[in-house]
Amino acid sequence: MNKVFIDGSAGTTGLRIFERLSLRKDIELITLPEELRKDSFARKDAINSADIVFLCLPDAAAKEAVAMVENKNTCIIDTSTAHRTSEGWTYGFAEIGNRKNEIASSKRIANPGCHASGFISLIAPLVECGILDKNVNLTCFSLTGYSGGGKKMIAQYEDNCRDSLLDAPRLYGLSQVHKHLPEMQAICNLTTSPVFCPVVAPYYSGMQVTVPIMRTMTHCSIDDIKNLYKQYYQGTVVKYMDGIESEGFVSAGLFSGRDDMAISVFGNEDRILLVSSFDNLGKGASGAAIQNMNLVLGTDETEGLVIGE
Repeated sequence: MNKVFIDGSAGTTGLRIFERLSLRKDIELITLPEELRKDSFARKDAINSADIVFLCLPDAAAKEAVAMVENKNTCIIDTSTAHRTSEGWTYGFAEIGNRKNEIASSKRIANPGCHASGFISLIAPLVECGILDKNVNLTCFSLTGYSGGGKKMIAQYEDNCRDSLLDAPRLYGLSQVHKHLPEMQAICNLTTSPVFCPVVAPYYSGMQVTVPIMRTMTHCSIDDIKNLYKQYYQGTVVKYMDGIESEGFVSAGLFSGRDDMAISVFGNEDRILLVSSFDNLGKGASGAAIQNMNLVLGTDETEGLVIGE
């Protein structure tokens, strides 16, 4: 039986992973009592006793945890920002660049960021296939539920006496130095990062990432782009989908509670909207982490995931 340790299981992502794995019969969870949860000696022992370790920690703590690894067979899946562009780490977006085999054999896997997952799912295939030039200047809008902000933000939004300003969507990342930008640029092989506009809204979970492009940015038609996505995404977790709109609207909560992702294209021959729909807690966090673990263990990559029809 595979032994798994979740370092940082009290956070939003860690709790979700723990809940999912608690239902698995092929997994033995290594747990620490509350009084030892931050004890470095207890954590080090747990890390080196595990086949798979999920790091659900702040960046500095994640780096500290990696330094504790002495067992060469221990596979680390880091959900923090710490190693997403680091040499020697595999970026854990299985569908981009045919990474499944690389992930399956890796001992150091960096789980993608939620906003970044949406942007990369849309742009990486277009740059890889030459539809967009790597020097292109892009803008990205990303709408997320408040659960993406962790325990503190969840408590703020679910407080009965919350500030009335939380009743409307809120733009953030105003300084344009958002922590997801380095991976968005690097994984898409872009020479510059996009102008990034993340927005948090008063609903629990679900994410909608939109990248608008003009026809002048590419030599391809809107149908060419649709067909490329259809060919590129042949798997179960990420797929091209038409018809997700309803009466001219596409809800950002469409994939809430799910672990799959829909790629869609809207607009016309002059102005094109590339849209990625998923759950910030699913393919944007714990769902991707579980998928990566499944690949490492050689089981069905969708084991324990919620995939729509």
